[in-house]
Amino acid sequence: MRSKKEDRRPKTWEKATGFMDYDRQDKPAEDPKERIKHFKEFHTPLSKEEQELQGARCMACGVPFCQSGQMLMGMASGCPLHNLVPEWNDLIFHENWEEAYYRLKKTNNFPEFTSRVCPALCEAACTCGLNGEAVSSKANEYSIIENAYKKGYATAKPVKVRTGKKVAIVGSGPSGLAAADMLNRRGHSVTVFEREDKIGGLLRYGIPNMKLEKQFIDRKIAIMEEEGIRFVIGCNIGKDKKAATLLKEFDRVVLCCGASNPRDIKVPGREAEGIYFAVDFLKSTTKALWKNAKQNADGTYDLNLKDGTYISAKGKNVMVIGGGDTGNDCVGTSMRHGAKSVLQLEMMPKAPDERTEMNPWPEWPRVCKTDYGQQEAAAVFGHDPRVYQTTVKEFKKDKNGKVCKAVLVKLEPKKNEKTGRMMMTEVAGSEYTVDVDLVLIAAGFRGSQDYVTKAFGVEVNERTNVKTAPGKYDTNVKNVFTAGDMHRGQSLVVWAIREGREAAREVDISLMGYTNMYVQ
Repeated sequence: MRSKKEDRRPKTWEKATGFMDYDRQDKPAEDPKERIKHFKEFHTPLSKEEQELQGARCMACGVPFCQSGQMLMGMASGCPLHNLVPEWNDLIFHENWEEAYYRLKKTNNFPEFTSRVCPALCEAACTCGLNGEAVSSKANEYSIIENAYKKGYATAKPVKVRTGKKVAIVGSGPSGLAAADMLNRRGHSVTVFEREDKIGGLLRYGIPNMKLEKQFIDRKIAIMEEEGIRFVIGCNIGKDKKAATLLKEFDRVVLCCGASNPRDIKVPGREAEGIYFAVDFLKSTTKALWKNAKQNADGTYDLNLKDGTYISAKGKNVMVIGGGDTGNDCVGTSMRHGAKSVLQLEMMPKAPDERTEMNPWPEWPRVCKTDYGQQEAAAVFGHDPRVYQTTVKEFKKDKNGKVCKAVLVKLEPKKNEKTGRMMMTEVAGSEYTVDVDLVLIAAGFRGSQDYVTKAFGVEVNERTNVKTAPGKYDTNVKNVFTAGDMHRGQSLVVWAIREGREAAREVDISLMGYTNMYVQ
């Protein structure tokens, strides 16, 4: 394969064979042992020229799976937002960065978030990935949106005409913000209520700073405020403000409160001190980092943790229960605290390192993923922190009531004779004990908190998600809608944005009798 700079042909010719001419490049990551010394984002963007050549790798497929967002074998293949990936890849290749931004914004309200935290479903379904390496579309997206901010394309565009209709959004996570953005652009007067001290929901306190630096949330919120959206923080609807009052003050209400009930572990010794839910651990670090943050002249921030202001893993034997993204975030955060050791438990067997015949492209690749936190732990301790097919059987306390040990047990898959389903069951005699000082439960979330659903009187399903008709967002209560994790259950940021967009469209129809909202 030839060098990017040698034997340069006109770009119009290069594009046709770009996927053969140019190697995949992605934003390089800082060395694991260096990046654990700080809580800042640790990828270095490619140069503009390098990014344009990455755009040349896009094949402009006749059937672009990257933007399909269809469900295959229970998993999304391609972008749920149906981002026009081939179009903006081609536009940056032709150096038309401004138009690339407008095409990106057509389907995605918040590329500044998704280009940082999305697992890149588009790349997993990229045709180039069938026999080679996928186009680095996520890095292209990042460059498009950051260039737009730099050049002034992403500035506020205040609404000129108002409809006289008022909409309340409860919750300021990605679904709530997406719904607010769409409804405000339509001309409705939108107020977003958030119970926390800052706007952002999951983006603010569920995702660590090294994945999404919080000044980028503030940057976008400032634009949304300038465009006319009102944000109310520290207001817990259902407690601080009655649901009935909200329904009187607003024409429509959209519930976007997330799936905020963490799954617990019921084993002896669970009450011991030093056992926390992952979300509380991650939130405490983010709040402590930003409590005394100092802004530099270049717009960056100095972030420091002050002892005693957060749940600390410093010098401790940490055990993370859960092998998903949140569990990995706990591992990465613990490494930055200076943990003595980190152990991550996963109940299920280790996924294969490569696709199997039962998992063909363009299905989401069900393969073993080693994320940034696990990479960092391996670099420091010399081994992957994950232990598979293992769970906790008992916690042991010291004389002061603090957790000091955990009894673990190995698991094996067995078929339930009654249901026919495969279940993970304990292996007799496989128990063993490990030293632990800090336990972080990252076992996922189950449904919305019931004080909100009860306050509004909305029905919930067996998973405690707010119940609606399939493909709809209106609840059993007149003028009350829902979206995001509160509606579909724990999911990705990109799905939350999708739900917020679709819910906004439905709200608009209910208010106006028609809609001109575009939802790809």
